Amino acid sequence: MNKTMRAAPQQSSAEDRPDAAPASNFLRAIIAEDQALGTYGGRVVTRFPPEPNGYLHFGHAKSIILNFGLAAENAGTCHLRFDDTNPLKEGVEFEQAIAESVHWLGFDWGPHRYHASDYYEVLYDFAEWFVAQRLAYVDSQTPEEMRATRGTLTEPGRPGPWRDRSPAESLDLLRRMRAGEFPDGAHVLRLRIDMASPNINLRDPTIYRIRHASHHRTGDRWCIYPLYDYTHCISDALERVTHSICTLEFQDHRPLYDWIIERLAEGGKLERPLPHQHEFARLNLTYTVLSKRRLIELVRDGHVDGWDDPRMPTLVAAKRRGFTPEGFRLFAERIGVARSDSWIDMGVLEDAMRDDLNARAPRRIAVLDPLKLVIDNYPADRSEDCDAPNHPQRPELGRRALPFARELVIERDDFMETPPRGYFRLAPGAEVRLRYAYIVRCTGFERDADGRVAVVHCEYDPATKSGTPGAEARKVKGNVHWLAAAHAVPAELRLYDRLFSVPFPGAQGDAGDEDHDREDEQDAGASYLDDLNRASKRVLAGLVEPSLAGAAGGERFQFERHGYFVSDFHDHFPGRAVFNRTVSLRDSWSRPR
Repeated sequence: MNKTMRAAPQQSSAEDRPDAAPASNFLRAIIAEDQALGTYGGRVVTRFPPEPNGYLHFGHAKSIILNFGLAAENAGTCHLRFDDTNPLKEGVEFEQAIAESVHWLGFDWGPHRYHASDYYEVLYDFAEWFVAQRLAYVDSQTPEEMRATRGTLTEPGRPGPWRDRSPAESLDLLRRMRAGEFPDGAHVLRLRIDMASPNINLRDPTIYRIRHASHHRTGDRWCIYPLYDYTHCISDALERVTHSICTLEFQDHRPLYDWIIERLAEGGKLERPLPHQHEFARLNLTYTVLSKRRLIELVRDGHVDGWDDPRMPTLVAAKRRGFTPEGFRLFAERIGVARSDSWIDMGVLEDAMRDDLNARAPRRIAVLDPLKLVIDNYPADRSEDCDAPNHPQRPELGRRALPFARELVIERDDFMETPPRGYFRLAPGAEVRLRYAYIVRCTGFERDADGRVAVVHCEYDPATKSGTPGAEARKVKGNVHWLAAAHAVPAELRLYDRLFSVPFPGAQGDAGDEDHDREDEQDAGASYLDDLNRASKRVLAGLVEPSLAGAAGGERFQFERHGYFVSDFHDHFPGRAVFNRTVSLRDSWSRPR
């Protein structure tokens, strides 16, 4: 896998993104050409093949939308196939979470849910066939000895001492490996291809290893397990996949993919036409990491509050934060599908969510930092309703009543004792409109024992109630939102920011979308942890309008002036109101701080 450091990667930002048309998708053109030529007899079959060893992240969302979307556009099918070849890391919990995330994004695989373990017997039979054809052999070197003979990117590999082992001896050892006679690491099965190949993936790659571990689906039936590069291409061919779509780090693995299935097809083991692998640029997103190993580390070491912490770039976290499937699909269409890696600014994803939520989210009022406001000339024993739309551009969503009374709460930063030039909110002697209600003029304020402003006093003009004849005749520049103190509902308001404080955490590239288990992977260090944004979560004790007390978990709203919020799936329930901020109303990161 390419671990190239990127000091200053190219970015696509929200500001330079064209909104008029979708970005390009070269895979559509490839499939259209195959359809025109009849390459696969009119069939289009794709697949999404995750490892069930973690939760899906934003990069996987791009792959899901691409694979399922291309199949749907061509009246084809997309398979969900779990690459469950490593029993040490995988489990049912992850399988269920992956399936739920795919469904949440709006896609369904119908009857086409598969597992690599479905093909274990066939994969093993093919392995014996490779041995019998002198195309594979059992290698008894230690891992260190194998690495020493494998060569480097600039030097060819060297044949090991067991490369010319006879098919009979290798077959005997392979069967004894399967029977459990040997400990982990004693032997491996390798393809015999070309130790001098400039492509290191063709230097007799390992295709089976010994692992005495129970598998979550096959139990203790197996103690040897196939590796990904061997398994996924055969699985594709067995499922009659036409377009095997994966990310660019697998480009150098395509010759191995083709070598394996071509040999099997030549031997009459697989049916033609064979699948073809096509690579696209993985998602590189600023201000986050999309490496499965790093995400595991963030959770394991307590840097976040679990896989569904709304700051995490996982789909379970995105759902809890209030991101929408439609927003992800809009994002995927905007960034397109490229043949070379580049970086996408987080603002592009946030813009897609804003654009989607703006059209669908009902409006509500919340006060994040309450300051008491008293209207001295309003009767203490009186209250009334003010009329507010649920959505200013969607009258079909109706209207709601906001209770109004003598004592209100406003945002603390909507009052200043000595305001600067251009400040149009409350200050001594200043007038503002209370949104959906009256114009008020500030007549004074009170301080508490610590000298902090505790109460603001105003007088209202009874002739200026919004929605009544002549109410708009008087014009004021300021407009302030409010809640009636006696009716407001206490709420925990969680404000989430980007998980990292710099665009490129650790100043390096990340592991990709299809972060499959492979023998040769090495970690690139943990300096990215130094770039964690320590202020990425703030919890405020605020107030929300009464209607929000009955919101179900997962309901999304625009809190006017504050952004889009969602009632928390886990912690919001009758008697406790908890809302997570999905995204602000605008990209605050694009402005100087």
